[in-house]
Amino acid sequence: MKKDKEQNGVKNDEKQIVSYIPRKCSATNRLITSKDHASVQISVADVDENGKLTGTSKTYNFCGFIRALGEIDDSLNRLATEDGYLESVWSGTSR
Repeated sequence: MKKDKEQNGVKNDEKQIVSYIPRKCSATNRLITSKDHASVQISVADVDENGKLTGTSKTYNFCGFIRALGEIDDSLNRLATEDGYLESVWSGTSR
């Protein structure tokens, strides 16, 4: 049985199937284009007090520009601290 392609895929606001949905960098809010092959997407899973997965997660997208600057670790620490995943890691002071 062949699957109908119209049922699969992501649809935009006009109910048209699109093959690429652009993302934005979590650190700079820049658009991550389809040609940015240095970009990464990191998902941090939520766990309960026993350390078991709850089934939810937070996704962070980083563009190649931030990776080239070597700022992804600081940006991830800052964003994870703001979202409550880390405590007392990112101080916000420059080196």
